[in-house]
Amino acid sequence: MKRLATLLLLGFVALPVGAATIRVRPGDRIDTAITQASPGDTVEIERGQYVGGLRIDKPLALVGIGRPTISGNGKGDVIRIASPDVRIDGLIVRDSGDDLGAQNAGIYIQPGSDRAVVSHCDFAHVLFGLWIEKSNRVTVADNLITGMREKFSSQRGNAIQLYNTEGASIERNHISFARDGIYVDVSHHARFVGNRIHDVRYGTHYMNSYHNLWEGNESFHNLGGLALMEVRDLDVRNNVAWGNEGHGIMLRTIQDSTITGNVSAGNGEGLFVYDAEYVTLRNNLVIGNAVGVHLWAGSYNNEVDGNDFVGNAEQVSYVATRDVEWGKREGNYWSNYLGWDADANGYGDVPFEANELTDRLVSRYPFVKLLDSSPALQALGLAARQFPVLRVATIIDAHPAMRPHHVDWSQWLERSGR
Repeated sequence: MKRLATLLLLGFVALPVGAATIRVRPGDRIDTAITQASPGDTVEIERGQYVGGLRIDKPLALVGIGRPTISGNGKGDVIRIASPDVRIDGLIVRDSGDDLGAQNAGIYIQPGSDRAVVSHCDFAHVLFGLWIEKSNRVTVADNLITGMREKFSSQRGNAIQLYNTEGASIERNHISFARDGIYVDVSHHARFVGNRIHDVRYGTHYMNSYHNLWEGNESFHNLGGLALMEVRDLDVRNNVAWGNEGHGIMLRTIQDSTITGNVSAGNGEGLFVYDAEYVTLRNNLVIGNAVGVHLWAGSYNNEVDGNDFVGNAEQVSYVATRDVEWGKREGNYWSNYLGWDADANGYGDVPFEANELTDRLVSRYPFVKLLDSSPALQALGLAARQFPVLRVATIIDAHPAMRPHHVDWSQWLERSGR
């Protein structure tokens, strides 16, 4: 009991009396305030221009009053976090160095800096916006991140880069003119919610990461939208990818994941699906793309149901040696389906086959599209179904839906340019 009482007394003595607030005014140096501060203190920075190259090596809060600017003057990292439990809020962070090898960043969160929070900051002319490495439960929220837009894409860094992290929360950030918007590698149990990404290479470049949520993100006017590769156990829901030059949503080497309620409109390829197994794609709207879905490389054992494929120049590009069955429960809607519903139950009476002879003709000779729905093209499609010698492996929807599941599908035609 005496030993316990002594330990408790020592513990109480070690605790700080109370966290202090240190005020930094124009003309003061922020690094001096950081040095003077004790763990748990708050450093408040008044509106003004300040010198960067800061290193935070103790638990502190750096809080901007009136949005002060911290500039790295084109050298190194503007701010480096080297401690757990650091919070940065309300700053303008600008002008990092541009050394890709050194990974210069607006804010570099180095290994072990768990529970860092970066919020309500503007990043301007930074190579990497935030580099987050081997730090867990980091929160990056409500920031505006703009890269070095004068550089070629390959010479820029990524707006947010995560490597070997657990439990990150990346929410409501607005990202543009970086190399990739959010680059995720070997990072698990994370949330990516409500981010808006445009004018980058890939909105999301995501590899070797598991058990994550992607929800309500918008990716547009990029080379590619969401690129989800080498992954499993993803929940990808209610995202929007539109007007991207290449894919809207790429699913490459992916297993045991759910892709629901997403919109892919006006992209080169609405869905690019490669080597996907045990994936559920449900209630997605794929509209006005050059190719609705490009499916290949052994993508079997997936549940694809209740989706709408509307007005894509080529609904399906399918490369395989055997048929794949979709729409086993609700049926998918295909805007180019030419069948009928005699019993008025809402489902077509003849199967939809996505890779018919007529589809291949339209793909190879686009002018044939002028004859779409003509009696001649319908007769050719009927002949191809009757004579197996003309048939190739395809996607079969046994009971296609006669009406789109999305009642608001037409509003996306304007964004798709169709």
